[in-house]
Amino acid sequence: MSNGAHLLLVDDDPDLLRLLSMRLTANGYRVTAVGSAEAALARMSMQLPSLVISDIRLPERDGMALFQQIRSQYPALPVILLTAHGTIPDAVEATSLGAYAYLTKPFDAKVLLERIGQALALTAPTANRTSGDDSWRAEIISRSQSMAELLAEARLVAASDASVLIRGESGTGKELLARAIHRASRRAKAPFIAVNCGAIPEPLLESELFGHVKGAFTGAVTNREGLVQAADGGTLFLDEIGDMPLLLQVKLLRVLQERVVRQLGSDAGKPVDVRILSATHRDLDAAMLEGQFREDLYYRLNVITLTLPALAQRREDIGLLSTTFLQMLAKKYEKTVNGFAPDALEALTRASWPGNVRQLYNVVEHVCALATAPLVPLSLVQRALRVPTLEVLSYTEAKQRFERNYLVQLLKLTDGNVSDAARLAERNRTEFYRLLQKYDLNASQFRIDNNAVAEERQE
Repeated sequence: MSNGAHLLLVDDDPDLLRLLSMRLTANGYRVTAVGSAEAALARMSMQLPSLVISDIRLPERDGMALFQQIRSQYPALPVILLTAHGTIPDAVEATSLGAYAYLTKPFDAKVLLERIGQALALTAPTANRTSGDDSWRAEIISRSQSMAELLAEARLVAASDASVLIRGESGTGKELLARAIHRASRRAKAPFIAVNCGAIPEPLLESELFGHVKGAFTGAVTNREGLVQAADGGTLFLDEIGDMPLLLQVKLLRVLQERVVRQLGSDAGKPVDVRILSATHRDLDAAMLEGQFREDLYYRLNVITLTLPALAQRREDIGLLSTTFLQMLAKKYEKTVNGFAPDALEALTRASWPGNVRQLYNVVEHVCALATAPLVPLSLVQRALRVPTLEVLSYTEAKQRFERNYLVQLLKLTDGNVSDAARLAERNRTEFYRLLQKYDLNASQFRIDNNAVAEERQE
């Protein structure tokens, strides 16, 4: 079954491209055909295919150079090479470097379809190999190339039980990625337990992770199962692992090595089967050098590293995220808000976003709660972003605004006494009256009613 997978064909023979495209399309695949390595790389930058089929001999840059660049930029993308007899040594070398397979021209179309099916089966998420849907990553909203590449790697990682360290700035969605990996894994039906190592006080973290027996410490009135045991058969996600105290790092390392957990206050061990995913925004390499993080634990956790890009590195997602969040929040708050004004959306796209996706969500929630019209205006977005509104006035408008405010301040200061106000302004009364008339200001409105003040004091 093809499940509509997208294949990229690369060959400088137009007749072969046409024939292959027809056969693969007839078998349910979506096919893009190009005649050079440069065209292939350009296509991949716009949309990442599920698999690449490339001839080794290509004009200008050959298929081997294309393959090496694919390995560098898109390590999870499977490649099948087509080769003539004279380039078989190159094809053999390519398979040793990670190409999925090579076929010698002329090749059997049935064999090619088998190789394609095998390659796609290996790179499909474990939990979805038959359905082909993307429900495993439904919470991750993106159309950017960088996220597409990361998610392709995450799909491959999910099929194994290897420990994964997820790096990224705060607010980039590290827990969402961990949940996606869990859903795409063979452990999808078992528990996913998330623990924020930086949010739980050190005295409580050991008990939370490993559990305790009755009497282990003051207040331990019953036996309690820890979160490591609660995740048995499933996935344990340790967020902000860099904040874990050194003493607990030793205990966690022992659990990973022995696959046995010992409750606080007990010498008996209980076997556990958990997959560890961890995340941090800290530089663990620097923490190791400073003696704040154990090197042996680091290598246990960092079998595979996935790095989430900052929101500023995937600006093409900001409009999609903003609109999606607005629709969700409008429903939550029962508001009739349909979208953003064009200049408001542009302001969101240009913002710096130091808090990443979490900050964007908060800003959208702010504007949704305060919106009074179907379209969110620029001014509301600027307020949520705490960007001062820059109002550009002409020289005449600025001068008039200053004069009016200046006259108002003088009248307030002198309690509406025109003679005193004119003297402070170093202008004669006649000229000062003209200025008041110009701005439709009535000095009597600024006078304090002494009788009213006296009555107020008596009360």
